[in-house]
Amino acid sequence: MTSTLRFDPSEVGSSPKVLAIHLTLMHYPIAGDKIRARMREALFVRGIVNVETFEQEVRRKAIESQQRERVDSPLTEETEPIWQLRQSRVRDILTEFYFGMNLRPEDFLRIVEDTLQARRPAAPPAVQPFNPELAPWNMLFEQGKLLAHLPEPEQHELRHQLHEIIVVLTKGMLSDQLSFLRIAREHLSIQDLDWVYSRRIGRGKIGGKAAGIVLARSILHEPDPGDPIDFREVVSIPDSYFVGADAHYDFLDFNNLSQTVNLKYMAMEELRAQYPKYARRTVTARMPEGYVKSLSHILDALGPVPLIVRSSSLLEDNFGVAFAGKYDSFFLPNQGSPDENLEELCLAIKRVYASVISPDAIMYRQQKELIDYDERMAVLIQRVEGERVGDYLFPAVAGVGFSHNPLTWSPRIDRNQGFLRIVAGLGTRAVDRLDDDYALMVALSHPTLQPTKNTAERIQYTQKYIDFISLLTNRFDTKPVGEVLGSSYAHLRHVASLEENGEIHPILIAGPGSATGRIVLTFDGLLRNRKFSDTMKAILQKLERHYRRPVDIEFTVRFDPSSPLGLRICLLQCRQQSKRVDRDVALPEHVAAGDIVLRSRRMVSSGHVENVGYVVYVDPEQYQKIGSAEVRRKLGRLVGVLNVRLAEDVFILVGPGRWGSSNLELGLPVTYGDIYNARLLVEIALAHGEHPPEASYGTHFFQDLVESDILPLPIYPGEEDAFVNFEFFRSSENVLAQIAPEWSDYGQWLKVIDVRRSAAGRVLEIIMNGQQERALAFFRRARQ
Repeated sequence: MTSTLRFDPSEVGSSPKVLAIHLTLMHYPIAGDKIRARMREALFVRGIVNVETFEQEVRRKAIESQQRERVDSPLTEETEPIWQLRQSRVRDILTEFYFGMNLRPEDFLRIVEDTLQARRPAAPPAVQPFNPELAPWNMLFEQGKLLAHLPEPEQHELRHQLHEIIVVLTKGMLSDQLSFLRIAREHLSIQDLDWVYSRRIGRGKIGGKAAGIVLARSILHEPDPGDPIDFREVVSIPDSYFVGADAHYDFLDFNNLSQTVNLKYMAMEELRAQYPKYARRTVTARMPEGYVKSLSHILDALGPVPLIVRSSSLLEDNFGVAFAGKYDSFFLPNQGSPDENLEELCLAIKRVYASVISPDAIMYRQQKELIDYDERMAVLIQRVEGERVGDYLFPAVAGVGFSHNPLTWSPRIDRNQGFLRIVAGLGTRAVDRLDDDYALMVALSHPTLQPTKNTAERIQYTQKYIDFISLLTNRFDTKPVGEVLGSSYAHLRHVASLEENGEIHPILIAGPGSATGRIVLTFDGLLRNRKFSDTMKAILQKLERHYRRPVDIEFTVRFDPSSPLGLRICLLQCRQQSKRVDRDVALPEHVAAGDIVLRSRRMVSSGHVENVGYVVYVDPEQYQKIGSAEVRRKLGRLVGVLNVRLAEDVFILVGPGRWGSSNLELGLPVTYGDIYNARLLVEIALAHGEHPPEASYGTHFFQDLVESDILPLPIYPGEEDAFVNFEFFRSSENVLAQIAPEWSDYGQWLKVIDVRRSAAGRVLEIIMNGQQERALAFFRRARQ
């Protein structure tokens, strides 16, 4: 039964038992903390008081003590360390009171003796029974470390207790998602958790993104007979610090913004209108002083190095809900004065907080049926991985990797050996859907086998710009490759080749005068040496094996002659991958030419869509003629409206690629919230200027398509065996005015086609066979 006693400080002196305990513990200034922790354990286990009630009373009495000491404004007058010290002292006094008033003197003396005896290796306190679910964290860490350092025979007998300690701490600091815990309890060590604890500020969990890299590092650093190399020698994670999720609520409370958590229940149109005002209030609000000082300590520990402030919400990077690109992250050059750097860090954290209620994130949560979840935002602060090149800092190579290849461009490719999307410089160009550039796609089963058809295409589809941190101007920046990389760049032969007269030549040596042609980023030097691709494949396969499902990662590469591989890999993110079930349906052998609507033999994934009722079609040529940016933005919004109104029907989207582009000239400016009900997204890649648009594979936009089971299909008109039946799309009746009459004025650019009405009762079927690299959309008679 829980005690109804209430603590009054004056009673310490009036109760002989409480006073005796207090005076006795004064003789143990160091061991006293451990003795009191054991006393609290006894109180909790015997049900005299439960942990939650006890800690609530500690907090209440600590606040009362502030009032007695005339601390009028605790958040500004008292730092976080002082507040923690205050609670610790109140906790000690309260422990002595409850123990003296409820348990016998001999119980106290036995705990004292057991604690002192525990200092001897022969009788470690780890063998004493206690309930990890009720114990305070300092006791869990103490007990866990003792268990971990026991001799193997004793450790084996108590392994179950160590597992429970690890699970309890993992639930409190990292994640309480069961799918995560099942893996974490087998791989996380008490040292891993202590490392997180020592680098966490605030309270609450560190969120899915941060938890993912901690777990992935532990898995990879665990020796395995199948490892081709000791991953501890070549794989690391960035220097990282964590702002706990409960700090988000402390920030909201401190600034009277708590009501904003309810904005998620607004109608989407109203939220879109209100969000800019909310975001401004958030980023102009004050960070509580205790957190400001803790962040200042982090900056002191890291030094003047570029940082990235990343979202790491409680829901992020869970299976099926990756939240790819839904919340914001920000690069900080960190090259100003200490005060300027601290101000920028606080601003970046507040901007991450503001993204929690962004319309796209809320729409995503609604669609995933997570809107009622108490979504708190933790923040991950990491050192930016890279090397200094002149006044720039960037990694030699960065990218994303998938343990299961989402597509093939040759029958030789084995999907199960993985896929990379790599760039030179910061990895933003690998995950963002860019308007003017191309990342390199690598099938790990055949790393030098490119999706391009010839040398001219290969040159055309290379990376043209590099993202970097400017140490001179103190900002994130982008420049053409030739302005950043020159013949003196130490790693040029690994990442680049030379182009002369339409031919590509390798760079055999580095140094001034070695590059006589135009530099093109082919990564031939990196990929022809199978050490890199084989290592990446092994990393992805090991993570998939232990996660028990496909994974995707973000990473950087640093060339280092002292490494066994000549390079080192830094893991930036790891999450379970949403894997669409591959169904290589056989294509029909004979389809009349007049029944073919779409055909492609390039970048084809696997899938099958039957009984398409509607096609939302934007004519690529007409779209390019639109002179108004506002009209293009409104067309993106209209797609979002139709996404809702056609939700009960099978519909596909057909229009100019790139969908989701920020460049309004290249494609419709849609987000996840505008397209998630569609079954197929067809991107007609007409050339814009010299270059046709790039497919989205491997980007955050592509991750959205995978999670929502939307099949992507790029079509390049003019290429061999590529076909779009423009006659059907352009001659079909437009039923937009019937479905969205208030948008009928936009019917000159966007058409909604009722397939059965326009195809004389026939139905539209799409078969995509990734193994054969063939896709076909065709009419057939409805089955009876």
